Amino acid sequence: MTIRVLLADDQTLVREAFAMLVESARDMEVVGQAATGRQAVELARGGRADLVVMDIRMPDLDGIEATRLIAADDDLAGVRVLVLTTYDTDEYIVDALRAGASGFLVKDTRPAELLDAIRTVAAGDSLLSPGPTARLIERFLRSPSAPAAGGPECLSEREREVLALVARGLNNTEIAEVLGLSPLTAKTHVSRIMGKLAARDRAQLVIVAYESGIVTPGNI
Repeated sequence: MTIRVLLADDQTLVREAFAMLVESARDMEVVGQAATGRQAVELARGGRADLVVMDIRMPDLDGIEATRLIAADDDLAGVRVLVLTTYDTDEYIVDALRAGASGFLVKDTRPAELLDAIRTVAAGDSLLSPGPTARLIERFLRSPSAPAAGGPECLSEREREVLALVARGLNNTEIAEVLGLSPLTAKTHVSRIMGKLAARDRAQLVIVAYESGIVTPGNI
């Protein structure tokens, strides 16, 4: 299956470079390019993209707000957002994930890593590198956010265990190994947790785990 990618960046040369890289992958194609966040939202609503590679600082509408609009649109439920920026700061990581982004990378990422990130996010997984994630935890502990749509109190003890492992970055196979489950059972648990917490994807599960105290710097 070909991953249809929409590129959003206000710098023409950056967009063209990313377009050449994406088109070099046999399993991807560029279906649109946007110079502003508003253009990104409009093109996403055109219905052709599976994933948006979204810059943060853009004119008219920034990438954070564009991500929020895409994530809030029921008609775009299948569209994932991978935020790519030169600004590797707590503020942007937190805001991007809260807005609904499924991944966060800085622009000095190697080309092969960017392509792998696109595949990961397009497949429905979240992508958080260890450094930004560690800072993200500290940020949440310093500045609590608004409560999630559903709280961890609605989860069973097993589901809380699974949520903690998701927040530590484990995939379904790794969760199954830790808990002595089959990968299918682990996947089912993750799906049920997402449903109970009204989470769009695994990245939002990470946020719930941090905010609720299920995962803290002392036990990751």
